[in-house]
Amino acid sequence: MAQPLVKKDDDRDDEAEYSPFLGIEKGAVLQEARVFNDPQLDARRCSQVITKLLYLLNQGDTFTKIEATEVFFAVTKLFQSRDLGLRRMVYLIIKELSPSSDEVIIVTSSLMKDMNSKTDMYRANAIRVLCRITDGTLLTQIERYLKQAIVDKNPVVASAALVSGIHLLQTNPEIVKRWSNEVQEAVQSRAPLVQFHALALLHQIRQNDRLAVSKLVTSLTRGTVRSPLAQCLLIRYTSQVIRESGNNTQPGDRPFYDYLESCLRHKSEMVIFEAARAITELNGVTSRELTPAITVLQLFLSSSKPVLRFAAVRTLNKVAMTHPMAVTNCNIDMESLISDQNRSIATLAITTLLKTGNESSVDRLMKQITNFMSDIADEFKIVVVEAIRSLCLKFPLKYRSLMNFLSNILREEGGFDYKKAIVDSIVILIRDIPDAKESGLLHLCEFIEDCEFTYLSTQILHFLGVEGPKTSDPSKYIHYIYNRVHLENATVRASAVSTLAKFGAAVDELKPRIFVLLRRCVFDSDDEVRDRATLYLNTLGGDGSVVETDKDVKDFLFGSFDIPLVNFETSLKNYEPSEEPFDINSVPKEVKSAPLAEKKAAGKKPTGLGAPPSGPPSTADAYERMLLSIPEFANFGKLFKSSAPVELTEAETEYAVNVVKHIFDRHIVFQYNCTNTIPEQLLEDVIVIVDASEAEEFSEVFSKPLRSLPYDSPGQTFVAFEKPEGLPTVGKFSNILKFFVKEVDPSTGEAEEDGVEDEYQLEELDVVAADYILKVGVSNFRNAWESMGADCERVDEYGLGPRESLAEAVNTVINLLGMQPCEGTEVVPPNSRSHTCLLSGVYIGNIKVLVRLSFGLDGPKDVAMKLAVRSEDEAVSDAIHEIVASG
Repeated sequence: MAQPLVKKDDDRDDEAEYSPFLGIEKGAVLQEARVFNDPQLDARRCSQVITKLLYLLNQGDTFTKIEATEVFFAVTKLFQSRDLGLRRMVYLIIKELSPSSDEVIIVTSSLMKDMNSKTDMYRANAIRVLCRITDGTLLTQIERYLKQAIVDKNPVVASAALVSGIHLLQTNPEIVKRWSNEVQEAVQSRAPLVQFHALALLHQIRQNDRLAVSKLVTSLTRGTVRSPLAQCLLIRYTSQVIRESGNNTQPGDRPFYDYLESCLRHKSEMVIFEAARAITELNGVTSRELTPAITVLQLFLSSSKPVLRFAAVRTLNKVAMTHPMAVTNCNIDMESLISDQNRSIATLAITTLLKTGNESSVDRLMKQITNFMSDIADEFKIVVVEAIRSLCLKFPLKYRSLMNFLSNILREEGGFDYKKAIVDSIVILIRDIPDAKESGLLHLCEFIEDCEFTYLSTQILHFLGVEGPKTSDPSKYIHYIYNRVHLENATVRASAVSTLAKFGAAVDELKPRIFVLLRRCVFDSDDEVRDRATLYLNTLGGDGSVVETDKDVKDFLFGSFDIPLVNFETSLKNYEPSEEPFDINSVPKEVKSAPLAEKKAAGKKPTGLGAPPSGPPSTADAYERMLLSIPEFANFGKLFKSSAPVELTEAETEYAVNVVKHIFDRHIVFQYNCTNTIPEQLLEDVIVIVDASEAEEFSEVFSKPLRSLPYDSPGQTFVAFEKPEGLPTVGKFSNILKFFVKEVDPSTGEAEEDGVEDEYQLEELDVVAADYILKVGVSNFRNAWESMGADCERVDEYGLGPRESLAEAVNTVINLLGMQPCEGTEVVPPNSRSHTCLLSGVYIGNIKVLVRLSFGLDGPKDVAMKLAVRSEDEAVSDAIHEIVASG
């Protein structure tokens, strides 16, 4: 039983939650539900029991079929009561119980009677319940009543019908679309909610017809919408039309922009804000277009309503990311918000000021932030830290004060995410501002003295090993690192040992000292620490001088590790101990996805290309083993790359074929994965006839047919071509699948002896430049770029012509080159007018190549690009430029 509702005592904890439903049980409530069967109904008690049932349902309790049916039939008896409050509860419980189709009939007549009642409350709720529980058959019977309800004079009834239409549109769209005339009439209603719901339904009915939506917006922007809620909806629909027509218009000449600007003078604050936000989010918005929106947002900053201040400062914060100069006029108003009682508003104000402030205001902002940081939660502190990092990159001469600020807050209390954000910021500043390197590294060294987070300690030690040896006095970091060997857990101690070894390998003067320290680590209690110390001692040499060891070993121990760990692990597991040492160069540098695309028909088991047991291997080394097992391919050399599967047939066709391109130095092998999806047929002597007339530099050298292809049993046929050695030769290939068809007896499963020759046209296949480049990432692009050197660098500029967006241009070039984006630079922030993208990869011949792409909008839609390429071979750098120039 539920505890009775009592008034809280004064000594009860104010923050403790108290519920009148505390401790209720389903069984007891179901027993109470028997009150529904009493001859003399107690409306108040029945309402209380229904309330408990609704509570149980909303808390996740489930009723069995029998329990739900019993409750439903008992509830239907409550229709005889005339109590308005009880009738509303009856409507609610019927909706929540969702009766089955055979049970719905029981209440249909009662609900339809209520739907035509003179009591508006009955009518509105009956419409909602009927539309919730009815199916398409019953819906056609009550459609006439629903149409009448849409244009009813009572706004409650009309809104109920319109909202029901919005829900029904998901399940019975054809019926709802017939209501367009009535909905159109409801849009002209003077009732605010009716107009709002009618506009929402009318837009959903027309949403798949761009022209119809455009006409709707055109007709309504002439001033027929009075409801503020409907006006907000119309502003959003108008923004949608502007976005969709953006490809054919110039900024400053947008359709409907005047309407958005006129909404800035509306008497409703929500409409004003919605219009201002819509203008700021327009693609390629200009400063002239932004000015009126910024002006009204500035007025909201001094509003007495916290929600308006928050909405305004959050929108300005987003605008500051792309148009900081447009927001500078609001800086004085935002400075007053730093002391706002609402910490969310204060945080957004601070971060916006950091984005829009000038170099002279940095010191003043830092003083204000220092007092502010102690009053906000970690999640807000992280936002401030990221803003400070951006400010420091914007004004590098101010790095001392900003770096000191980050160092001070790093020593304060805080959670992992907060401390990680600070460390990441310091690391980025060290990498991008050379003058900040030494002070930043010292700040990090001081932090790990008291760092409680193992992950951060290991990451800082790793970074020290990379950047520390490049400073003017690397020796000053050694004692910080060696202290970690004594005072930390085993994970941090092992990382400290590796960092010491990196100093020893990079700085000749420190090698004797490092050797002494590593010898002490050999006696550590942890196996990992001892093993690392021993390994690095052997690599560095017993007398402190570097032993003439294999360069690959040093690169492996002290260089960047650009091999995918999953491939490295697989290769180590497959390695069999022998006189031949493990060759790390044999580890594939590209992670391969499953080579066979899934083709699953709805409701069917995985067949054909989706049948995992029968498919070929899924990793690069497995592909290579499979190809080497075919004698004709054995002398092709080492496999450089295998592409993802390319579909050559449409889904659900009688024959499913995709192809994997295997790239060798002088050859290319097409592996056609075929599946027969017709149970009554057996295919024999299956082969793909390839026409290379549009690929003149390729010459066919071998083809391997597939002897038999039963139903739902994938098989492979191969065609090999010779090409110029080491060159990214491209071409287009036409494909025809040829085979003999034999009918299969469904009862016995045996095929007829005689077959009929047949063929099936496949899609064309392109070999592109990206097929000759492996996607291989680097952990630190800046270091990799600097270590590559400028000897083989090639730089040029290109015009990419009109593009839908900067993001579309970036994705096009990434796909053209087929290289691995680094450090998340493939993501372009919205409304950006410039962007830098970093790519890395390995060119055919195992030549590393790095690319730095700088994009910018040259005019309204034209995109210009600066391409800088560094590689180990200047011919490769030139080849990358040729790919872009010809692409």
